Amino acid sequence: MKINIIRNYTKPTFIINRKRIFFLFVLYSSNALSEVTMSEDLMLKQYQQLLNQQSIEFEKQRMLISEQGKEIEKLKSRLDGISKRSITQSSGSNQKSVTATQSPSSSGLPSKPVGQEPPKVAKKTTPPEMPRLSDTVGGVLTKKGKVILEPSIEYSYNGNNRVFLDAFTFLPALAVGLIDLREIKRHSTIVSLAARYGATERLELEFRVPYVYRSDSQRSRPISIGVGEDEIFNASGSDIGDLEFAARYQLNNGSGGWPIFVGNIVATIPTGSSPFDVEYVQSTPGAEFPTELPTGAGYFSIQPSITALYPTDPGVFFGNISYSYNAETDERVGKVNPGDTIGVSFGLGFALNERSSFNVGYSHKHVFESKIEDMNVNGSVLDIGQLSIGYSFRLSAKTNINLSLGIGTTDDAQDVRLNLRVPMAFM
Repeated sequence: MKINIIRNYTKPTFIINRKRIFFLFVLYSSNALSEVTMSEDLMLKQYQQLLNQQSIEFEKQRMLISEQGKEIEKLKSRLDGISKRSITQSSGSNQKSVTATQSPSSSGLPSKPVGQEPPKVAKKTTPPEMPRLSDTVGGVLTKKGKVILEPSIEYSYNGNNRVFLDAFTFLPALAVGLIDLREIKRHSTIVSLAARYGATERLELEFRVPYVYRSDSQRSRPISIGVGEDEIFNASGSDIGDLEFAARYQLNNGSGGWPIFVGNIVATIPTGSSPFDVEYVQSTPGAEFPTELPTGAGYFSIQPSITALYPTDPGVFFGNISYSYNAETDERVGKVNPGDTIGVSFGLGFALNERSSFNVGYSHKHVFESKIEDMNVNGSVLDIGQLSIGYSFRLSAKTNINLSLGIGTTDDAQDVRLNLRVPMAFM
């Protein structure tokens, strides 16, 4: 007989726990995976936003670079135009410069200048500074609103030997009358004060007051009347000289290769003692000497002129043409026409350094024949030639020293002339 024994079988608890653990592990893994997936999505979004921002910044930089490229092209076009205009002006051509163009395919530059050309401003050009050789040559025009006082002193000397013939000639070697040999030495000193005012940037006005001292020494020997001793006669005179009014105007600015032209006009008023009022004494028959010397010309005169200055660094070429109208005057001897004067001068000035300059020039004046009561005065035609050397030194910002030397080259000219000017700026 079999006996069935039924046992109650109970599953081990660790098997149940292992299932639970596996389930929890799967659940945790899925949560972790979902979290990792969410984190990766967030990072992708952040990278995408950063990439978008960088793209925006790159686009801004590209636009900025494009704008800068356009500005560079404009500047290059303007620079090309300025360069070509400078070359055209230096060659003396009056044609307008045209900017060279290139095809965009070959050079990448625009075919026409970009933008608007800046307005042309006329350059203010003043005559170059140089020693003042005369009232019409040298020096710069006074600036607008400025006043310059210029004290000056001038000394001149002239000596010559002359033969005075007051006789009748029957044959070339036979003369009946007075033959007088004279040795004449003339000294003259003029102290003056001039004031110049700049009315505009191109117009200068000047007023000059001179004081004249003259001294003559004459040695005479009339050889035709048997005089055995020389006669020495001295005369002098001192008084105010003739007043001068002057105006100078700069006609152009010297652009386009042209020289600078300055128009001048000088008017003289006879305020000094007149030579027609001088008394004469007679020492020997036919020989007369003045008792005093005049300090003025005795007549009105107006002298227009034009000066041309051509700067060529470091030198300056200059030239001047003048014509002096000398008015008629009524004197005791009758109506006197002193004769007009025409003159020309030219030379070269150059700078030695920033404070000093030097120039050399030549001037020549021709005085036409004088007349008294419409009758020509013999021997009144004069030719006055003079070689001039000038030096200028800038003592300070407002004071200059100008020294000039004149050497006579013709018989009618003064042997030597020294002139010292000290222009001082005010206001």
